[in-house]
Amino acid sequence: MWAETTLRDRQNLWRRFDAWTVARGLPTNADSASLFVLATQVRPQGLLSYAKALSAVFGHMGRDNHPLRALASALRAAGAAIPCAQAEPIPRELLLRWARAQESSVCLAALVAWKTASRWGEVCALSSPQFLLVTPQEVIIDWFRTPKARKRDPFRPSRFAVVQGDLTSEIATLFQECSPFEKLTEMTTEALDVTWKRAPAMSAFSAHSIKRGAATFIFQKLASGEAVVPAALVDRLTKHEEKEGGGADKFSDTTLRYGGDLVALARALRTGEVTRHL
Repeated sequence: MWAETTLRDRQNLWRRFDAWTVARGLPTNADSASLFVLATQVRPQGLLSYAKALSAVFGHMGRDNHPLRALASALRAAGAAIPCAQAEPIPRELLLRWARAQESSVCLAALVAWKTASRWGEVCALSSPQFLLVTPQEVIIDWFRTPKARKRDPFRPSRFAVVQGDLTSEIATLFQECSPFEKLTEMTTEALDVTWKRAPAMSAFSAHSIKRGAATFIFQKLASGEAVVPAALVDRLTKHEEKEGGGADKFSDTTLRYGGDLVALARALRTGEVTRHL
């Protein structure tokens, strides 16, 4: 249903909301939830996060969540979706030095997160069957069965990541050491954050620093001319919404449904053109 950390955060938020309604004699419905969100008086980004989380909970229970969805839309229109702070990008060599000192599963997760510019939670939830192809020259990953991907159209272009270039052989070796696995690593996003806070060399970074570091790295390659790839392919690799006219092959979701060979389909979507520079 949800990733472990997401489930825990939403359970905690629901308990807060429930206690708030009990104290005021209000029903636990979406109207009260909207009032609760506004009463928290956190930053607009936090309000949006709370509104989306509670909306998801009400939706999961099959209950009306329209007031929360309307509140979230209003917050987005007011600019709440624009982050006020970002994680510090982690330098590539520092991440690799840390990763290679860890057990194989954690090292594999870190290398995959870097090469695919992904969130830690997306990577740690991967199972071995989601690695469609693993060779020293190429690794192909299908994100579809990870928690966030299940909510998306299974045929969106960002479903796959093709890993090529530096670190690919190391990833293949680590994969063979760790397989089979139902979950790549038990180290959650929260656990990684705690681990890094306790290590002086890593204390300035958080789990999201990996994705930011990879994105920063590829932008630097693009700016210097060392990498020449369409912007839409960077969007595709990072699993963000692709913009029209980005210069990369643009397949409709309907067309992608006809691709029975997933390995060929993943290659045709060209994310390897980005990962070979990471």
